[in-house]
Parts: sequence; structure tokens; C-alpha cells
Amino acid sequence: MTGIREVLIESTDPAPLVTFWSELLQLPTAGDNAVRLYDDDMCLRFATTDEPKRVKNRLHLDLASTSADHQADLVRRARALGAEPVDIGQGDVPWVVLSDPGGNEFCVLEPRDEYRDIGPIAAVVFDARDPSAQARYWSDMTGLPVTRAHPAYASLRHQSRFWVEFIWVDEPKTVRNRLHLVVDGTALPQLDL
Repeated sequence: MTGIREVLIESTDPAPLVTFWSELLQLPTAGDNAVRLYDDDMCLRFATTDEPKRVKNRLHLDLASTSADHQADLVRRARALGAEPVDIGQGDVPWVVLSDPGGNEFCVLEPRDEYRDIGPIAAVVFDARDPSAQARYWSDMTGLPVTRAHPAYASLRHQSRFWVEFIWVDEPKTVRNRLHLVVDGTALPQLDL
């Protein structure tokens, strides 16, 4: 089995995203194009692409908070760094949906017990037409156990680190993903489910 090494985010201008995410998460950079997430090599890595962002990303980050005040502080910091509120049809929910300066959506979650003590990123979330199939695929690729399964969602537990979650959506994938999980040096595609 292999492990997740990084979350890769493509952008037409990655440098400002490195700064944004390093300052928002209060984590050090790792070279010119990455933010170190943990004490090992796992990181958010930013790569250049010629393709501009056109649609909502099918992967996004959920940020953890420890209290209502901490959630509000994260939202304030993100806004001060250039994040903008975005409506992706979420309705009235307890989390806040923003986009980073590159247009990449992310959520600042209300406090949740399952995300305590794992760092600033609670989860990497996939839109999926078949969450269970996605969870099985990624479990096989990473060795992470499937810990929650339901027709509308499925989750992999990454011990002491972010969760990998799959949320049911009805829309088919129409463009290549700009965010990827990299497993021991290889960016794996999301199944077209």
C-alpha cells in the first residue's frame, strides 16, 4: 500500500496561493511551491497550468476549527488575505464557503469532534456520483480504511491527519480536476463516477 504524499493544486499563478495558504494555515512553506502540512514531507503543492478555472472544483479543502470564535477568526484571516465568499448552492449551513485568490473553493467548518487534533485541514473532499465506489478505489490506492459509508457520503480516515471524504453530487465531471491527491509521487485521477 502507498500513502498520500501531497495535495496538488494547479493554478495559472501559483505563487500568491503559496503565500495565501501558508499565512492562512500558519504553516511554513517548503521551497517556492509548497506549504508543509505535517513534520514529514506531506504538503500542499502548487503547480502551474495554462488552463484557467472555469467551473467549481470537484475537490476542495475543509478547514478545521476548535470553537465558534476560532471559525470566525479563520474566516476573517482568509478574507484579509484575499478570500471571497462564494455561493455554490450550500444554503443555510454552519460552515462558511470561500474561494482563495485563485478561485479555489474551500470551507471553514464549525467545530466537529472528528476533526480535533489533526491540524488545520479537516478533510480533502471529493464531489462524487458514487461515493462508495470512490472510497473503495482510494482505499485500495492508499491503504486508508473506509470508516464511514452511506449512499450520500463515504470517508477514509487518515490517522492524525486530514480525512478523505466523498460527497454525492448529481453533476457529471466535465473538466479535468485542478486539485489532485498525489500518492507517493503519482497524481491519481478521480474516477469518473
